Order: sequence, then structure tokens, then C-alpha cells
Amino acid sequence: MKLRFHQCLFWLVLSCTVLDVTSLEDVLSQSNFDNFLEPLNSKNLFTLKDANGPQVKFSLRKPNQPDDDICYIIPGKPESLSDCTFNSTAKTFLVIHGWTVSGLFESWVAKLVAALYDREQSANVIVVDWLSTAQNHYVIAAQNTKSVGKGIAHFIDWMEETTNIPLENVHLIGYSLGAHVAGFAGSHTSNKVGRITGLDPAGPDFEGVHAHRRLSPDDAHFVDVLHTFTRGSLGLSIGIEQPVGHVDIYPNGGAFQPGCNLRGALEKIANFGILAINDAIKCEHERSIHLFIDSLLNEQEASTAYSCGSSEMFDRGMCLKCHKNSCNTIGYDATKVRKARSVKMFTKTRSSMPFRVYHYQLKIHFSSKINQTKLDPSLSVSLYGTKGEAENLPLNVMEKIAANKTQSFLLVTEKDIGDLLMLKFSWEESTSWSASSLLQMVSSWWSGVSATPSVDVHKIRVRVGETQKKIVLCVKDPKAVSMAQVVTFVKCKDEWRGPSRRKNLKSH
Repeated sequence: MKLRFHQCLFWLVLSCTVLDVTSLEDVLSQSNFDNFLEPLNSKNLFTLKDANGPQVKFSLRKPNQPDDDICYIIPGKPESLSDCTFNSTAKTFLVIHGWTVSGLFESWVAKLVAALYDREQSANVIVVDWLSTAQNHYVIAAQNTKSVGKGIAHFIDWMEETTNIPLENVHLIGYSLGAHVAGFAGSHTSNKVGRITGLDPAGPDFEGVHAHRRLSPDDAHFVDVLHTFTRGSLGLSIGIEQPVGHVDIYPNGGAFQPGCNLRGALEKIANFGILAINDAIKCEHERSIHLFIDSLLNEQEASTAYSCGSSEMFDRGMCLKCHKNSCNTIGYDATKVRKARSVKMFTKTRSSMPFRVYHYQLKIHFSSKINQTKLDPSLSVSLYGTKGEAENLPLNVMEKIAANKTQSFLLVTEKDIGDLLMLKFSWEESTSWSASSLLQMVSSWWSGVSATPSVDVHKIRVRVGETQKKIVLCVKDPKAVSMAQVVTFVKCKDEWRGPSRRKNLKSH
């Protein structure tokens, strides 16, 4: 075991000295992930569990002391409820931490407690302490999530019997391994709790297993999940990738989160070894917590998530239409949805709180009088509205531009520009040479036809995700439609054209 650990450490540091972004999956491969999860405190490596089962404590924290455990509710001792001034008519939150190396609460616990009290002043915010088990080897901690969950279920049943609290008012919030603990707790209570929120539920040992062995929609009347560090990030599942709730939201595709410098973390690993691995996952994994805290503190700036078949479709702006349950609010104010299948939803965020951004779909029809080879230009857009502007925003060209075809793009702004009044569109040709472009140039020279691309854009159709407004923009000066310069578009009188008129659109 010791030899294997040192071999892994040597391999990791050696590999991380070559910091090529394209090799991240090789640097942090699944085969070595088990080693990353081993705490460095050797005395814990062979600790299985307490003789009488995992020790779980329940601390009712106070609004003025969100980081202190000053009063514990003890199952079987009704007087502890009154001693801790438990409010049986208010909402009750159980905050459940995840796996830990240090054996201590992390700073986010107090921040979440304070945010919950900020929104629900009369609530009971109970921090579930299972640190003695959670600080073991990850595999041991994961195996104990069910027994910890059963202990919490017993606590909830006892509270319900003792105080007659409606379980609809009980909300379990679990992070990482704690999300699965919450799931086991919900599945073992005598009556179903109102809600479970899973904050980037842990992936290792839970990805792909039966619903009874992880968090699932059956565990509460409403289960909502935020995925921020999934398998798509590094080829390994730090957070679970599969949907496990009624609503599963994948901010930024559930992969790399803005503002998290993973490359910088890998440099630290190269310099400081395995001790720095926590920095590599902390920002991405914990972003789920801070998104939830943001939803509590910034109620008026709540982020919107959109139902979509895949992250790739969402990145094309194809899923911003809200109908029935296809849109939802991220975090605390998520709308209760109960369906046979999970609803996968996506959104973009900023790098810091408040995380809300504004989503736009741009449908652009590229027309040409002559047949062109497919082009790979750099596109950018500037938006001007009643409240401000957002300039020089790049459009992600996911496939080459083809003439006489309509393509969809997703555009995101960090500020609210109000109602869109004007748009400036910029096209810059790629300077890279290819065999096809060279062939086109030779062919054009031979035939006497100019090789300069003659692709025009006359209209741009915009859907605003947050307001659901639809705008059609027409080129301001038809004589200035040259893709070598910036072209200005203003609102025109045409209505938004739906799928039924798509053929007519293509024929113009």
C-alpha cells in the first residue's frame, strides 16, 4: 500500500510538470483517483467504524452564532429540544457535510447556516455532524453513508413524534457524500420529508449504481440537485454525472466553473505534491454550495436554468424557450417538479456572486449568391439596450458557417442591458490556410471569379431567455453589409419566425 502510494505521488508530480490543457484527463486519470481520496493522516487508513456504528450529532445553530456548536439536540431527550429553543412551527433545515480530510467543519458550513437564517429568520438550522466517520478513508466513509443516513432518519422520526412537526417543512441539504447521506435518511424515515437538495453529490462508488444505493427522486417529495464537477470535467466523476433528482441542474455544463483556476491548482500539485490536490477540486466541487448560498442571499437576482437534451444543444442557444416545466430557478426557490424521469437543466454563470447571467439565442441566416466552401470566421457581437451595453462578446462557432443556412448561437452577458435596441455584428476571416481554401483560390483565379467570400447577414432573430422576449433585428444600412467590417442591426417590424416558417426563411 505504501509503495503504491509513493508510486502514485511520483507519477502525479512528474505528469503535472507538463501542463498542457489537452492532457488534463491523462494527468488526473480514474485509475489514480482512489489514491487522491486517501487522507494523509495514516492513523485513519485502517479505521473501519465505531463499534456501535457511526457517531452522529445534531447541533441547532443560532443566527448570531452560525459557526458555533453551542446546543445539541439529543434523540430520546425531549428536554434538549426546549433547551435549544427548537421551533416546531417553523421550517427545519438539516445541513449535512461531506467527506473530509481534516476532520473539521469547512468554512462553507457557517456561511450556509447564516444564509439560511437570512432568508428564514424563524427556522431551525441543524448541522449534522458525522465527522468522526467522514474523515476516514473515502471508501470507508462512502460505505458508511447508509448507516449515517439511518441515524438521521431515526432523529427525524423522533422529532416528528415528539413535536408533531410536518415533514413537508423538513429540508435536507447535503454536499458531496452528504447528499447521499441525505438520500438514505429520506428513504428510511417513516414518512417522506418535504425536500432534499443535493449539492454536487459524490460520484465515486455511486455513479451508475441502483437508485436504492444513492440519492434518488424517491427519497423526498422534491429532490433537486446541482452538478458542478462531473465526469465531463476531467474524465473522472468527483461529482456524480447522472441525474439523481426530480430536477438536475448542470451549471456551465456541470464541468469547469468560471473563476476556478484548475490549471493553477495543477501547478501547485507539481510544486507541492499530493497535499495540493484539495485545491484542484475544491473550487469546482464547492461551487454548488455557493450557488445555493447565492440563491438565498440574492433572491431578486435568481439564476434561471433551462431544460435541454444536452450541454451541446444548450451551448447553441437552442433551449431558451420556457414552457410548462422547461425553466426553473436555481437553488432555494426552485419550483417543485415531480416527473417519472429527471428533468436535466442547464445554465451559465459568472465567476463570482451574484452568479446570475443573461442568456440570448441568436438565430443568424447567412446568405450568398454563389456557392461557398464552409467558413470558420471569428464572430463577435455588441448589444445595446435601455439599461446599458455589453460590447465585443465572442460568438462560439461550433460548426463552420455554411452559406444559405440558419445557425443558432448562445450569447451570455453578465449585466442586464434592459430591452435590446441595437446590435453590432462583426465578422473576421480566419487567417489560417488549408488545402480547401487554396484550391478555392486557384479555382477562382482560373475562372476569373473573386475568391473573397460574399456572405451576407440581413436579419438576426433574438430570444431573451430571462424575459422570453423575441426581437427581430434588420441591418440598418443595407449598403453596408460587408462581412469585413462591423454591421449595425436595429429592430425591424417582422415577427419572430417559428419552425413552421423555416422553409420560407431559408428561401430568402
